[in-house]
Amino acid sequence: MILPKTPSFRLDGKRALVAGASSGIGLACAAALGEAGAEVTLAARRADVLNDIVSEMTAAGMSARALRLDVADVAASRTTIAELGPFDILVNSAGLARHSPARETTEDDFDAATDLNIKGAYFLTQAVAEGLIGAGKPGSLINISSQMAHVGGVDRAVYCATKHAVEGFTKAMAIEWGKSGIRVNTICPTFILTDLTRATFEQHDKRAWIEDKIKLGRVGAVEDIMGAVIYLASDAAAMVTGTALMVDGGWTAE
Repeated sequence: MILPKTPSFRLDGKRALVAGASSGIGLACAAALGEAGAEVTLAARRADVLNDIVSEMTAAGMSARALRLDVADVAASRTTIAELGPFDILVNSAGLARHSPARETTEDDFDAATDLNIKGAYFLTQAVAEGLIGAGKPGSLINISSQMAHVGGVDRAVYCATKHAVEGFTKAMAIEWGKSGIRVNTICPTFILTDLTRATFEQHDKRAWIEDKIKLGRVGAVEDIMGAVIYLASDAAAMVTGTALMVDGGWTAE
């Protein structure tokens, strides 16, 4: 008997683009991909922060470079990706949330969230896919979505709407590009403790509510996302496309 071998989780020789890589989940994804052997391009608006991160990754033996990129600027993003691609892996972690009761949503808040979370994400994914298809290469495109793409939440009508939309176009793109060997998936985190979310967790009532909803009884850490992104980016997930990988501690299980 010849035993089957586990497909590799390594990403040696792969080129990865991580948008929103200057902090939080995006930074963690970039580090994970670098550890797995990928050549990582870290993209965000804050070039000075990216340069510091790239220096640390390089010192740790990883291959990394910085790219100033505003995902909401669709024209500039498309031009940049066409010039620098093709990328074998995309992790789109760029996004924003402006929470308020639905009756108090302003048009400016709605436009800001949808321009980045939907429009920017859509056309960034499209641009990377164009490069792969033009080069005749397969690839793995990963959008960082949210558990809120599968449930509703108080004060989160706009955010929920944007993340539900990401799930929709991810599935449609997966269907269209499957024959080209391009896989398109989402990762859906629960509440993750980062510098940007720390203020929320410092409010006792909110933290208690969050920990009650998360069945594992703790808030998420960026490290909880790192294994998920390596899995979806690698050959270990070669038959996985058009799906949402829940990293929510059981929030959506009920």
